[in-house]
Amino acid sequence: MNPMPVLLDCDPGHDDAIAILLALGSPHIDLLGITTTFGNCRVEKATYNAQRILALADRPDVPVATGAAAPLAGEIHIGDFIHGATGIDGTDLPEPLAAPVSLGAVEFLRTSLLAAPDPVTVVATGPITNIARLLRDNPEVGPKIAEIVFMGGSTERGNTTPAAEFNAYADPEALDIVLTSGLPIRMVGLNLSHQALATPDVVARMRAMENPVGRACADLMGFFGGTYSDVFDFAAPPVHDPCTIAALIDPGLITWQKSFVAAETEGRWTRGATVVDLHERLDEPPNAQVALTLDVEGYWDLVLDALDRVGS
Repeated sequence: MNPMPVLLDCDPGHDDAIAILLALGSPHIDLLGITTTFGNCRVEKATYNAQRILALADRPDVPVATGAAAPLAGEIHIGDFIHGATGIDGTDLPEPLAAPVSLGAVEFLRTSLLAAPDPVTVVATGPITNIARLLRDNPEVGPKIAEIVFMGGSTERGNTTPAAEFNAYADPEALDIVLTSGLPIRMVGLNLSHQALATPDVVARMRAMENPVGRACADLMGFFGGTYSDVFDFAAPPVHDPCTIAALIDPGLITWQKSFVAAETEGRWTRGATVVDLHERLDEPPNAQVALTLDVEGYWDLVLDALDRVGS
């Protein structure tokens, strides 16, 4: 089979870094480009971090385009309390080998989609502002999108407010645009990604690779694990974002349920919450496939194999 063409919109970010490397290390993925957004850090840092991750992988050929600095509405929220001052604290990454492209993220996405010979899968692992702007302002790209897979929301509780997960909370208006677009959508929420823990055994397997990629990832997980322990009292950090890429590489790793999903934009206490109608109580047609369970062992075998392949 030909590799699946993918555009990755992200806010690197420790878990975004692993997602990028997983995409680069899989023969099943053709990473056409990376667009960046605010989220785990300011967008300028996110762009710089994406370039440094590509330098670590020796892949300066993958274009990077800078995107949204703020949400469509409301205040900006930054996750540096988890990801540190750089957005990716914990290791010394190499300097970029290539500059970002001159196009902004939305225009880069538009031109890349329209130029692609086949529909492209769009993956979003940060606040989904760039994708919402793309769909709102450029409806002609719809037929060129195979599906949108996003990390965000939850079928359960949140991690930024009691009700809301960070990416959804950072721009619920953008998420509403995507969820109501009519395009094929897959949601990978906290309920799924909290199963993807970087345990000490996983980190040891990274470090045992004895290559720069493995060591860097082990260092990143060490910092990430420390902040998740301090802030959320997790014994090991959940590595959210690679779940989206893993779902593309091996569909059997995740079980899904087709459901109606909405983003709350107005609630006094629930802004940014994802309303996931798993039990069909709202009489609304399903609009998304929702990730429910993860084959944890298979997931980490897939991720670690790709990281080792990139580093070798």
